[in-house]
Amino acid sequence: MAMAALVLYLVFIAAGLGWKSYRQWRATGSTGFRGFHGRPGSREWLAGVGFIAAIAVALLAPILQLTENVTPLAALDNRPLQLAGIALAVLGILATIGAQQTMGESWRVGVDTRETTTLVSTGVFGWVRNPIFTAMLMFAAGAALMTPNPLALIGFALLAASIELQVRVVEEPYLLAAHGKTYRHYALRVGRFLPGVGRFSAQD
Repeated sequence: MAMAALVLYLVFIAAGLGWKSYRQWRATGSTGFRGFHGRPGSREWLAGVGFIAAIAVALLAPILQLTENVTPLAALDNRPLQLAGIALAVLGILATIGAQQTMGESWRVGVDTRETTTLVSTGVFGWVRNPIFTAMLMFAAGAALMTPNPLALIGFALLAASIELQVRVVEEPYLLAAHGKTYRHYALRVGRFLPGVGRFSAQD
């Protein structure tokens, strides 16, 4: 199952990042990558570094399991959970691609405060504000269930924490500054990662 997890990770990276950035470049002349910013040690910087580290750790987990340098946790190492992991991972890949398609030319990795992209609030973005991140977490959870060793679980936890930090301290402040009341009203209605969960309150 570790080999299947590794293959799905490579498919996710190729389809969700490589192919999408290529299509973005063909359509707009830009890959959509804006990178991660912030002074070293800042929350913005930690979000970016944590995200990259999480991907590296998650990729390393199945490789080390294949070479028998780490072993799965016995409580999670069973066929039903592994099959559920495959289903989650595949669904996560498809959901990521679908959400990227809905976002169109507004898709970015990272934020450039000098530009203002169109606020997408239709389709799946009418259910949750960050469906690409939700899909990524779905994929990562599935991959961790396929190779449930300590390193894979650490990678998933680090990814979840980094995404939460990126959204709260980088992307939401940027969207509020760029779109003002339009984004605030949107965030009052639509949940952050799950429908109805993480909506702005009247005081935000």
